Amino acid sequence: MPRDRLTVAVLMFDRAPMFETSVPISVFGADRSDMDVPRFDVRAIAAEPGPLTTSAGIQLLPPYGLDALRTAATVIVPSWRTPTERPPEPVLAALRAAHADGATVVGLCLGAFVLAAAGLLDGRRAATHWMFAPALATAYPDVCVDASVLFVDEGDIVTSAGTAAGIDACLYLVRREFGAQIANTIARRMVVPPQRSGGQAQYIERPLPAPEADDPMSDVLSYAIRHLDDPGLGVDALAGRALMSRRSFDRRFRDLTGSSPLQWLLTQRIMHAQRLLETTDLNIDAVARQAGFTGGVALRPHFRRVVGVAPQTYRDTFHARAGYAVRS
Repeated sequence: MPRDRLTVAVLMFDRAPMFETSVPISVFGADRSDMDVPRFDVRAIAAEPGPLTTSAGIQLLPPYGLDALRTAATVIVPSWRTPTERPPEPVLAALRAAHADGATVVGLCLGAFVLAAAGLLDGRRAATHWMFAPALATAYPDVCVDASVLFVDEGDIVTSAGTAAGIDACLYLVRREFGAQIANTIARRMVVPPQRSGGQAQYIERPLPAPEADDPMSDVLSYAIRHLDDPGLGVDALAGRALMSRRSFDRRFRDLTGSSPLQWLLTQRIMHAQRLLETTDLNIDAVARQAGFTGGVALRPHFRRVVGVAPQTYRDTFHARAGYAVRS
């Protein structure tokens, strides 16, 4: 039976979160034909015997079973209940069959674990929520997990980070298959950004592993955090404070943090700039100087590389007062 490009199958699981489960239905399910948007045939599929109960205790009765995957051109797994539990074998077999028959298979957030369990991500790059990325990489070492990006397009496989990134991935699919005008129309109706690049960074903290109290690195790391505004603070100065040669310091630092001292110091300065952008009204040049850069010109390329957006864009999104005013 041929696959219909307007048919979208959405798999629903017991004890899955309701919001993530509803994301593809929100994007594809509403009738927007009055705005020249194609009418999608969205099929809510009970991936397990029902009734299903969401993580919030709300019962769902999806009208379709796994056999409905046979005609869907797009098959979306919007979530899964836990990274540690293997999905049911009938679901994995149905996903493999749909993919082999030409369907585009999509895993949003924890849905990536379902695709990985089916073997569909082996040898591929994949995204998931940054908090669960280490678990995905550990459980499925053949998957190249990218913990930073919003979503990854591998052609017939698409994976995304959590919640809002699932909306981004679904809108991207609409744009890829039906054009920017239709995707933008859906985004306007949903009152969400029409396009965020898949390569944009997830907004994540990068916590520092805590050294032992008697470790000389403890004093060095604490000192560095307190003096990030000092543009003269560099790796040689930190190595000297630790009473180590530059080579020994670099090796010990990598063992502790997983990165080079220079990269760690840059990341800490960017994180400090993030907090200043969130909590103060300092201009970009002043933020840059307090984070140890010579000015905004020096800050911007490093900030964009680490965070994925420009400093002003970050402030517009995360400033403490952002989002309270509604403009017509």
